[in-house]
Amino acid sequence: MGKDTRRVARHRRHSRVRAKVKGIGSRPRLCVFRSLNHIYAQVIDDAAGHTLAAASTLDPEIRDELDGKTKTGISELVGSLVAKRALSRGIKQVAFDRGGYKYHGRVKALGDAARQEGLKF
Repeated sequence: MGKDTRRVARHRRHSRVRAKVKGIGSRPRLCVFRSLNHIYAQVIDDAAGHTLAAASTLDPEIRDELDGKTKTGISELVGSLVAKRALSRGIKQVAFDRGGYKYHGRVKALGDAARQEGLKF
């Protein structure tokens, strides 16, 4: 299976997930994007079309803590950071959008860390 085929398959899966998961003002969507080296998370209000909170491995706030950690450990840091930022904006409950990825590994680690910080799915 080539790179393009995998990407198209993920987009197809993501569109199936997005058909069911909508982010509204009272319950925005926590969207995850995973690349080979980085992971990104955004809390999005789809009704208004705005990103309310975001975090990634590129954030200067956690950049110095990444050395020596596994990709899964790094995902936990990103999950807790996005949860803290969402909670500071008054967002307590989100709809989790796994982005067409399996809820496994890095995506699961990010979700579990966000839950531990107090975000409700």
